Amino acid sequence: MSRARARRDRELEAGSRAHYEDPTYYTATYRRRMADVIYYVNLALSSGGPVLEYGVGNGRIALPLARAGIDVVGVDHSKPMLDDLRRRLRDEPPDVRRHVKLVRGDMRRVRLKRRFPLVICGFNTALHLYTRQDVEGFLGGVCAHLTPGGVFVADLSTPPLADLERDPDRAYHVPRFRHPTAGVMVKNTERFDYDPARQVLFVSLEFEPVGHPEKAWMTPLCHRQFFPQEWEALLHYNGLEAVKVEGDFLGGPLDKQSDVMVWHARRRGGRARAGTRRG
Repeated sequence: MSRARARRDRELEAGSRAHYEDPTYYTATYRRRMADVIYYVNLALSSGGPVLEYGVGNGRIALPLARAGIDVVGVDHSKPMLDDLRRRLRDEPPDVRRHVKLVRGDMRRVRLKRRFPLVICGFNTALHLYTRQDVEGFLGGVCAHLTPGGVFVADLSTPPLADLERDPDRAYHVPRFRHPTAGVMVKNTERFDYDPARQVLFVSLEFEPVGHPEKAWMTPLCHRQFFPQEWEALLHYNGLEAVKVEGDFLGGPLDKQSDVMVWHARRRGGRARAGTRRG
């Protein structure tokens, strides 16, 4: 492996974790994102549970599921997010806490030796699968965890072409705000650098405390870009069959206006055929 490739791999690793090292900022940033939460709660109630959630984070979806009486096994690689969720669970009544089990691990490799009627992977978690091997390991685990007839549901952003075409040397300004962790007003800019060879969008989230530029910091975020036909093919060649795809969380069709795609899939032939080895 070349030095350049090794350096870029470390960049991918940082970009897959840094955004999740500050649960307070994460919670504040996405507190108004509720459409997907309602969607997954309704799915879980229809399935009856239990639910396996990849990318459980600090419980944005898992806690509402548990409050609705659904058993959830949540998998995540981020210790800060899982620690925050455990802290938040301590503030919940016992009948909510008992519905949640947490597993720290790599979603490409975790094997729980149990099956679920509903497996979910929400809010772009799958966009941290950067290579074919990553996808194979992950979807192999999905197949291993689905009951016969069980459903796998994942939502991914459709590739944002405007972001992919942006000049990586240009900073795009976002309105300043009070950073919930730092406790100070910050200037916020973003930079976008798309690698078309690997279909990875590198985003730099830059924060500069007002009046103190020397204290500025940057958080990297890396997202693989999956196009709709590509994702359907990846499901197919890893033992899954897409049974439905929607373009929003209200059941609308996937079309050129959609900024999200919500895929429902089942194991083909009632068993996992390909990609079931550990990643």
